[in-house]
Amino acid sequence: MSVRPWRSVLYVPGDKPRAVEKARTLGADAVILDLEDAVAPEHKDAARENVAAALRTPWPCPVLVRVNGLGTPWEHADRELALRAGADGLVLPKVEDAATVRDLHLRVPLWAMIETPTGVLHAAGIAAAPGVAGLIVGANDLARALRTRPDPARTPLLHALSAVVLAARAHGKVPLDAVYNDVRDPEGFERECGQGRTLGFSGKTVIHPGQIEIANRALGVSEVEAEAARGLIAAWTQARQEGRSVATYRGALVEQMHVDEAQETLALWEAARTDRPLA
Repeated sequence: MSVRPWRSVLYVPGDKPRAVEKARTLGADAVILDLEDAVAPEHKDAARENVAAALRTPWPCPVLVRVNGLGTPWEHADRELALRAGADGLVLPKVEDAATVRDLHLRVPLWAMIETPTGVLHAAGIAAAPGVAGLIVGANDLARALRTRPDPARTPLLHALSAVVLAARAHGKVPLDAVYNDVRDPEGFERECGQGRTLGFSGKTVIHPGQIEIANRALGVSEVEAEAARGLIAAWTQARQEGRSVATYRGALVEQMHVDEAQETLALWEAARTDRPLA
């Protein structure tokens, strides 16, 4: 089974060459070199040059480039850079409809950021659009647009978060959870990672190196989970070899969907352990 872990996806400002180089060594499952919100207008050109230089040498993980949005002065130069420099994907902010994606005709996978109420309402169509690899929640802009109040449990955003997961999973795409702003609160970050995993997200976008290990652990496969997956598969295999139509594991009925889930769990566990370049 071919899978790739997306537990931690690190944003790095494109105009910070030292931070970009350090990102190679931090153990994130993927990196987003940012040309948009993290870069001031007067630094956009320098950031583009830094990103181009960084992409000239191999990385140990997929590298995506977040470009400036449609209608901005930098959109065309950003996209041209991402395409020519060999980025593994392009992150497009504030996507609100499938037509926007279809009209771009990109030659690299596109990751659509869902950051507005309209984007949430059209998430299914966006996920279904050709070339889209995944959906990324932009909760800061979304919360502002929805006029929500701060809530550690993200209660006002739960409907939108689940809508993004539902849209992505329905079309076989990767859903990534939003960033956690307070880098001084690892306990709160870990709780939100757990919530994201419970909701069905594949991973978490992060903004600080200290968040990577927590996200990898909270959204990854533990040894205990891997061992349980092996046991379930073994119980299923033994039942079939003995000609039994029903298998049980730890007192629960085992069906094909449980076996499929266990196989995916083991594939993710193995991919994270070996850092294999899987699709």
